[in-house]
Amino acid sequence: MTGTPNQPGSAGRQANGEATAGLLNTDWNPRGLPDGATTRNVVLRTRDGAATGGALYLPAGTARTVVCIMHPREFMACHYAIPDIVGAGYAAWSQWPRSVGNDLRLEHEFALYDVAAGLEFLRQAGFERIVLLGNSGGSGLYALYAQQAALAPAERLARTPGGRATRLETLDMPQPDGMILLAPHPGQGALLMQCIDPSVADESDPLSVDASLDPFDPANGYAEPPQGARYAPAFVERYRRAQRDRVARLDARAHELIAARMQARGRAKAAGTLPDRRLGAHTQVMEIWRTDADLRCRDLSLDPSDRKYGSLWGRDPYASNYGSVGFARLCSPESWLSTWSGISSNALLAKTAPSIRQPTLLVEYTGDQACFPGTIRQIHDALGAADKRHERVRGDHHGRALAPDEEPGRYVAGRLIQDWLRQQFAL
Repeated sequence: MTGTPNQPGSAGRQANGEATAGLLNTDWNPRGLPDGATTRNVVLRTRDGAATGGALYLPAGTARTVVCIMHPREFMACHYAIPDIVGAGYAAWSQWPRSVGNDLRLEHEFALYDVAAGLEFLRQAGFERIVLLGNSGGSGLYALYAQQAALAPAERLARTPGGRATRLETLDMPQPDGMILLAPHPGQGALLMQCIDPSVADESDPLSVDASLDPFDPANGYAEPPQGARYAPAFVERYRRAQRDRVARLDARAHELIAARMQARGRAKAAGTLPDRRLGAHTQVMEIWRTDADLRCRDLSLDPSDRKYGSLWGRDPYASNYGSVGFARLCSPESWLSTWSGISSNALLAKTAPSIRQPTLLVEYTGDQACFPGTIRQIHDALGAADKRHERVRGDHHGRALAPDEEPGRYVAGRLIQDWLRQQFAL
């Protein structure tokens, strides 16, 4: 693994993850750790037997507060905020999940076991206060954890959206003391709900198109730069309804696949027939095509901001929407329902943010192509914390500068995080 955050990381190379698009490609940070800082690599075993681990970055002096950074499927040991956190005198814990770079079987309810293992380790290591920093997709994971940790064990989610028993009532879930949401999107399912292409006429045919819903048809308002698209309000409304309808159809398909498998297992247990044993053991992979079609990425007048034309995947909508790499491209039925469904997933900030009562800092990048101003306002308004602070910083989703002569937004965000930590958790 990478030992310090001033070295290149491994994110950005998998075929089915956000980092390929650059969504969590934090770019390696040329600023090293401050003098006297140390790094400790830790391997952990979760309560359900999975392997996870992390890197603990310690300042020269004694730190009573630790800031945790994690994503449900990304390797974030090189996160750009680590030097700022440690430089302010706080410890930083960068944790990797059980399945780095693979969301084929990712169910957020079981990713909570990973988070809990990390927080148990930090409590045992003597840290008095724990702050969760959710960056991008990490916000959905950490918000779900905070929600479930605040509940009595018997009140926690008993089953995943796909029907698996979570056994969260048996899990020791240390509660965090503060939250930082850095360029948060509203949860992976809610993100996909906004960018999935509803003009797919046949899920078995990735090239099938319902022309009346095609976001790249000039008849519907599409235009190439520099003009850019201009979608009529009636089209936008109809498009958003169709996006939800497509997600609902994919949900129904996922439930059908799970039901067929579980029924086969029941028959195999009773009679032991070979076809049923095969079907009961088989998990069909769902192919989700055309998932880069958010109208706001082509029509900059929709929810205007400092963002540039195009999406996180690039400026060419055909390459990103029809190509092999994209959000949720390959899923098990269970991972679709738990992670990528904007209807069924529990890891949606619309569901979890009201339960966050800890002091919370929300940092928005004004040129973000995934987290738009209207969405950020909704997240902020939904937060249950009485002590919440919203800061806007010029930068793209990764905190990079929007213009050559500007300071990278990530450096501004780093100073805001330092100031907030000092105010909330004095050294």
